[in-house]
Amino acid sequence: MRSYRLGSKRFPELQAKVFNERDIPIQVAVGNYDMGICGLDWVEELSVKYPSSALVKIRDLGYGGGVLCLATSRSQPVPTLAELRSEDGMIRIASEYPNLAEYLALNLRLRRFSIFPLWGAAEAYPPESAMLALVSRTTEEELPDCGLAPVSTLLHHSAFLIANKSSWEQKDLSNILDSLNGGMPAAQERLARKVPAGESAVPSAPWTAGENTVRLALPDGHQQTPTAELLTRACIRVHDYPSTNGNRRPGTSLNDVVIKVIRPQDMPLQVANGNFDMAITGRDWLTDHLTMFPGSPVAELLDLRSGRVRMVAVVGQDVPADDVYGLRQFVASRTEPFRVASEYVNIADRYARENRLGMYRIIPTWGATEAFLPEDADMLIENTETGRTIARHNLKIIDTLFESTACVIGGRDSTSGPLKQERIMSLVESLRVAVEGS
Repeated sequence: MRSYRLGSKRFPELQAKVFNERDIPIQVAVGNYDMGICGLDWVEELSVKYPSSALVKIRDLGYGGGVLCLATSRSQPVPTLAELRSEDGMIRIASEYPNLAEYLALNLRLRRFSIFPLWGAAEAYPPESAMLALVSRTTEEELPDCGLAPVSTLLHHSAFLIANKSSWEQKDLSNILDSLNGGMPAAQERLARKVPAGESAVPSAPWTAGENTVRLALPDGHQQTPTAELLTRACIRVHDYPSTNGNRRPGTSLNDVVIKVIRPQDMPLQVANGNFDMAITGRDWLTDHLTMFPGSPVAELLDLRSGRVRMVAVVGQDVPADDVYGLRQFVASRTEPFRVASEYVNIADRYARENRLGMYRIIPTWGATEAFLPEDADMLIENTETGRTIARHNLKIIDTLFESTACVIGGRDSTSGPLKQERIMSLVESLRVAVEGS
């Protein structure tokens, strides 16, 4: 039922809420929560950029262990740290930990580097789009399974109990701490994941892409199955997609086409950067990208008419507004900033600004956004398919911004040669026929 609020019979005054793990250190640091439990990796990702944040690390809880590693493609020679320090060219590092990646690059004294901030799947980027990736795995022994070789270990991490500094100093949290101290095991042995018999290791060979080879990005997550069905209808065979072993480089029956599987959220920026020629993502993520970069060369090439959702503005049932006009009047009566939480920070910012919601503050989230209302945000900008989940959490939709479907995106002002452009349009046409025939 995705219930985000938890209670305790033993501690009736305890109020607990479930968040995406990446949001927890931020929520504790700003004082919305007295304590939190999340991985030490995400604590350090916040602390390394904001060392004066109001976070106190209380104790290692002894489970959920992992290691944060700097890695490179195992198909290439593994550079030593000394070789990285002496490299004169640009060293690109892909990671969903951009603050820690920058911290590591500065501490290694790399001469020239750039960070690719990602939503995930950093292991898919070396060696074509990045030289290095900063990734988290249970053990270093898992890296070859995703086509990587370790260069350096940055951090061993596990679940950590953290607290807000003011709460830690001023509130009596001893009952909760005593309960955790008595109920948590000592740090457990961290076992490497074994590849089951019959499961092949993930191919690690890099792309062999010439100047006329089309580079296609396919989505991971819940969009994999409908995307695979679409490709089948278009008579395009893709091998090992969806993958049972995490392969992010599936093969294809198409000549002169290479494929990677990455997060849909990252696709517009990666196409804009020239790392892919085409991608299948959602119009919601394309719109968020173009809102921030209106001059981006990325454009929609084909509406796939699937994965239909609405981008909506959501408030609590107790907010005296049923549309954006009523919301504007409600906001005008407030003295504190209006808080808007969303994964789509650029769309949310534009919506609040264009609808004149007074003083507002955008709260970036990484999922489970419904949990933010009403205590930690006043409105959500969220996507929904049916609206049932929103209603189940005692929330209501007051506005629909637009409808989003899966779509094919590509470069609007591509500098590719005529042969490559012909291949791109042929692939788009095959998908168009499949969409119209379904």
